[in-house]
Amino acid sequence: MSEPVNGKQRVAIHAANQIEDGMIVGLGTGSTANYFIEALSLRKQQGLKITTVASSIVSTIKAQQLDLDPISIDQLTHVDVYVDGADEVAPEMILLKGRGADLVREKLLARASEQFYVLVDETKMVKRIGQNYPIPVEVMPFAWQLVLCSMKKLGGKGRLRANASGDGLAVTSYGSLVLDMDFGPTIGPQQLNAMLNGIPGAVEHGIFEGLATAVFIANDDEGITEQWKQAS
Repeated sequence: MSEPVNGKQRVAIHAANQIEDGMIVGLGTGSTANYFIEALSLRKQQGLKITTVASSIVSTIKAQQLDLDPISIDQLTHVDVYVDGADEVAPEMILLKGRGADLVREKLLARASEQFYVLVDETKMVKRIGQNYPIPVEVMPFAWQLVLCSMKKLGGKGRLRANASGDGLAVTSYGSLVLDMDFGPTIGPQQLNAMLNGIPGAVEHGIFEGLATAVFIANDDEGITEQWKQAS
């Protein structure tokens, strides 16, 4: 890999250097995760022995192109480390994810992994979840209106996400629709996480609470700041 050209690439290389021989590594989805996949591929070429599993079809294809040979999730009973980006990182390492709409696999791997490394730059650090982006909620297509009504009763407002071309609705790899929701600043992330988990018809949502082990932050001065989960 060439010299890092931006913060995403720098923090991805930093994370790849944490991976050890024999690890089962979960690969995230998105532009930062792509840099990590490239850096991990280079380490494998240099002799690192690893097994990989991807959080999306896009990441699977990227990994296959770089000879990382990901295995399917159903072959696994555990993951050593999952590495992915985030749209927002709030205090207590609470994350917002889901602009790429691969929430089910991403949260599955994040929860199954012994360690979850989050890769961001300083622009992703926020005071509260939902500060810069809506909270995505993946829903069963036949249930989206009922789910939306349930979330409106919680004080939320939102709409179905359009696809990239704007001529239809965004559909996840599992055939679900995505509601992009705004709940404002009054409901705390832990409470909102619990409420969204309890709505029938909601497949998954973008609040990742209590899952991150470490957040690696690319700074403007070309350094890397590490935030680690406090031991309980």
